[in-house]
Amino acid sequence: MKFREFTLNDYESVIDLWKLAGLKLSRSDTYEGLKVKLKRDPDLFFVLEEQNRIIAVVMGSFDGRRGWINHLAVHPEYQGKKLGQQIIDELQRRFKKIGCEKMNLLIELSNENVQSFYEKQGFKKHDLIFMEKWIT
Repeated sequence: MKFREFTLNDYESVIDLWKLAGLKLSRSDTYEGLKVKLKRDPDLFFVLEEQNRIIAVVMGSFDGRRGWINHLAVHPEYQGKKLGQQIIDELQRRFKKIGCEKMNLLIELSNENVQSFYEKQGFKKHDLIFMEKWIT
């Protein structure tokens, strides 16, 4: 298994993996949307491969103050094998390298299964109100 940066050639495989893992995709998860993302933080958007097959992915981002974990997914056949923990560790290493001191993430309320995973990784739940507005 090896980590490598996401490329646009991975788009279909990653979209399929995100869907298979039950992530909710948004209108910013288009090919063009990920192309823009890739220009900003290419080293924080990476996949884990086994025998040229993408089995896990994370889309990290850094806003200058905080690191964000977005769309971390492990193929269902590989869940429970500590790959998610390896991805968190690798992303944390990359964040630290660029001077990031804190990682944040958001979890959909409907994605209850993943909450205990992140708690085991040392994340704490905070009661916040998340608001969003799509710019049209």
